[in-house]
Amino acid sequence: MKLKNMKQIFCALLFVAIFIADSNADERPNIIFLMSDDQCTYSMGCYGTPGVKTPNMDRLASDGMIFDNHYVTTAICMASRANVVTGMYEYKTGCNFQHGALVADHWKKSYPMLLRNAGYQTAFAGKIGFEVANQPNEKGKLPEGDFDAWGAGPGQTSYVTAKNKSMAKYATKYPHATLSYGAFGRGFVKQAAKKDRPFCLSISFKAPHKPATPDPRFDSVYRGITFTKPKNYGRENGKHFAPQSRQGRQYPRFHSWNYSDKYNEVMATYYQQIYAIDVAIGMIRKAVVDSGVADNTVIIYTSDNGFLCGSHGYGSKVLPYEESTRVPLIIFDPRHKNSGKKLRCAALTGNIDFAPTILTLAGIKVPQNIDGANLMKLYDDPKKSIHDSLTLINVWGPTPTYSLAVVTQHWKYIYWPYEQGKFTRTEELYDLKNDRLELKNLANEKSAASELAKMRKLYDQSVQHWLKHAVPYHKYKKFGSWFKRK
Repeated sequence: MKLKNMKQIFCALLFVAIFIADSNADERPNIIFLMSDDQCTYSMGCYGTPGVKTPNMDRLASDGMIFDNHYVTTAICMASRANVVTGMYEYKTGCNFQHGALVADHWKKSYPMLLRNAGYQTAFAGKIGFEVANQPNEKGKLPEGDFDAWGAGPGQTSYVTAKNKSMAKYATKYPHATLSYGAFGRGFVKQAAKKDRPFCLSISFKAPHKPATPDPRFDSVYRGITFTKPKNYGRENGKHFAPQSRQGRQYPRFHSWNYSDKYNEVMATYYQQIYAIDVAIGMIRKAVVDSGVADNTVIIYTSDNGFLCGSHGYGSKVLPYEESTRVPLIIFDPRHKNSGKKLRCAALTGNIDFAPTILTLAGIKVPQNIDGANLMKLYDDPKKSIHDSLTLINVWGPTPTYSLAVVTQHWKYIYWPYEQGKFTRTEELYDLKNDRLELKNLANEKSAASELAKMRKLYDQSVQHWLKHAVPYHKYKKFGSWFKRK
């Protein structure tokens, strides 16, 4: 055979090999899920907060889409995080402080497990917030072995990087934990991008959770700044709230956490912690670009719950009010035609929507047990709807503070069932379209009677769903009966 013919055959075979390799390339998107801890919407430039500095969050929002009506269905760390990974309401996960760990059967159907089983490289760093138990009422353990890369830790973790065992190697350069997670994410992205499989990186920042511990390298960012208080700030704007809401630690923390007397100092610390997250986001996004995968990497940013920050004269979270339950949500899909258009979506969304969204992005069938919906339907058309209503749950803390609420795009109904001594069952109704700051309870107003009736009906349906689908352990059937409206 002539050399010329051999060269032609070789080139043809090489072309076929390249074609086959290219046709078999895994084109599923990489997914980065980033979550802060205790961050309300009143903390970011893209959500209209005066005086704050969040350039990377704002850039992500400009590149992608902002969701203005995004709620956590349980406003406390452990339960919310179980909601996120499973796509289910708390009464279906059976997971929260005081009640129990996430059982293995639910964890097996979580988005990290299903993605890894489908060939994704997976990594988790930060505060995972829950443990996995083989059976109900058993002590759980961290699912460290279920990820390709692990940088998470038990409980609340620490702001001191060296105290986080799985992150200790970052301690010299990044002694404060927030930037260490940025470094972890950067390193994972660079390594994972070299392989022929897509990756899913999940990072759960501890910041800005108490105890307030900002990274000192950013001490100058908010030095000397005076912040504008929201119009619902202070005790005078919470007198119309149910007396049950004042029985938990949220009420005294208005004073004990110094919102009442050192507002600027407290908020400067809070915003400084969020600024460090912003820097970490910049580190991760740069790694995505430098690794050549920016065109095929979807990024989601949110918080596990909000924070009251002195609104209505309360601190902390848990309660079903806006600052506690409505949180930031930004999604950026570089492959999508709607990216870069600075679009906002007013549709009702919840933290139970993350699991089905991530699974759908990865081309994985969504389990039937999931309560959430695919957020990318709204990315396709921000004017569409994926929920008529969402249920907001609290069965943590002092019994009087147990509450169940239903929120729609424009209305919120809250029911406080505790009745004993001076307490009676109490209703609250808010017109969120015209009163986002929840300054007027319309439950006893004749002008809102028709809306009250509609919201009561939605509430009753939520209770029935709870009673029908709640796990038969960790007391969740009992909690469902507690919320029956009388």
